[in-house]
Amino acid sequence: MSSRAAIVTSAEQVFDRHGFAATGMDRLTAAAGVSTRTLYKHVGSKTGLMAAVLELRMERFFVQFDVDSVDALFTAFEEWIAAEGARGCLFLRALAETGGLTPEVADVVAAYRERLREMLGRIVVHETGHDDGDLTDQLLVIFEGMTSTASYLGPRAVTAARGAAALVLGRPR
Repeated sequence: MSSRAAIVTSAEQVFDRHGFAATGMDRLTAAAGVSTRTLYKHVGSKTGLMAAVLELRMERFFVQFDVDSVDALFTAFEEWIAAEGARGCLFLRALAETGGLTPEVADVVAAYRERLREMLGRIVVHETGHDDGDLTDQLLVIFEGMTSTASYLGPRAVTAARGAAALVLGRPR
């Protein structure tokens, strides 16, 4: 693993557990086992590191969630929280902590949101045989709600989201 990759990977864990604003460069360099100079050489700034972390998270997320059914979506989420924990959406947390005023972060969050909606749209087409923007939005709200409530409901959030998705898809629960 390259120095940059090691820095970004360790920073993802630190940011996820401690937040973006509350994490100082000393904590990030200690986690990566590098000097401040090395960190800045590879990522440019804390903002650059935040964007790199979000890009890495986005790629890992979409590999994990490369699914074609609603059931597989919820199974992938169960696997994700088992491996990663359930602390809410890192993208929404990053946007909230920066107030949406940091273009590098806001751009990655916007790209994540677009890809998430596209993924859910593909699932809707696979499940129903046609494009349905309203159903896609309903699944998006269910998915985002599940992501948030999993932080305090744990696996019950997935069960509740499965039930809600069954209702919007017109299936028995």
